[in-house]
Amino acid sequence: MSAELEISIVIPLFNEEESLKELSDWIGKVMHENKFSYEVIFVDDGSTDSSWTVVEELSAQNPAIKGIKFRRNYGKSAGLNVGFEAAQGNVVFTMDADLQDSPEELPEMYKMIVEEGYDLVSGWKKKRYDPLSKTIPTKLFNWATRKMSGINNLHDFNCGLKAYKKEVIKTIEVYGEMHRYIPLLAKWAGFAKITEKAVAHQERKYGVTKFGLERFINGFLDLLSITFIAKFGKRPMHLFGTLGTLMFIIGFFSAAYIGVMKIYDLNQGNKTILVTDNPYFFIALTSMILGSLLFVAGFLGELISRNSPTRNLYHIEKEI
Repeated sequence: MSAELEISIVIPLFNEEESLKELSDWIGKVMHENKFSYEVIFVDDGSTDSSWTVVEELSAQNPAIKGIKFRRNYGKSAGLNVGFEAAQGNVVFTMDADLQDSPEELPEMYKMIVEEGYDLVSGWKKKRYDPLSKTIPTKLFNWATRKMSGINNLHDFNCGLKAYKKEVIKTIEVYGEMHRYIPLLAKWAGFAKITEKAVAHQERKYGVTKFGLERFINGFLDLLSITFIAKFGKRPMHLFGTLGTLMFIIGFFSAAYIGVMKIYDLNQGNKTILVTDNPYFFIALTSMILGSLLFVAGFLGELISRNSPTRNLYHIEKEI
């Protein structure tokens, strides 16, 4: 293996014992045909079958194959994050372990990174072999993500087959279930050259999918979370303070208007009407209270942000 490794392939897996040998052989065939120096990092996410035993056997047969085993199931994002930390290749790929991603796509995606200068190339499964219960929510999810992220040239954010410059995966941190938004994390870290490539989608050959419909709900919540953190993580007062001030002002002037109506007897001589008899008074009061709470939340968030150890962490591309 050369001193400077060309390719790392990070493959998180959970109970995929049937497919690992076939996938390993397929990757090895493609790598040797194209004369790439490579490593494959299988990250076993707490499998309960014999997946880890298979990984150990494959590693004993091929030194390019490495393995990391979690004590329990942490999720795909955790597997990718740990795999990224271990990866040494100049171009890093991610793939699913279920044989639905084709290793035949890797050489072309490698060229797009090395020769065309892209930071990230995302696979696009233009023709899918998934059931409608999965494809329709996926289309809705991708549409919403494009609108909120501003990355309009990607059709499939959640495709497991992606290629990255080494600098990208060493800069970003993947946690929770943020693996769906790695292009977004990369963009906000300053890696703006992002594109996609239409890739072949294989039918699942072994086992069953490990993801349910709840992933789309979690995915939407994660999108809101990551959008907030990226835009306001270092300046929470800009969001909470603005909303709080606006709601307080609306509530204050609404309450003042109701008070003026009472003082100057604008209720057509009916002096028995109390301020508290007006339902709009309670709406105004609630608006003032919520505005104050939002302002305090922004202030507390600002204190936490200013005392964070990453408050002055900025990604520097070059220095002379």
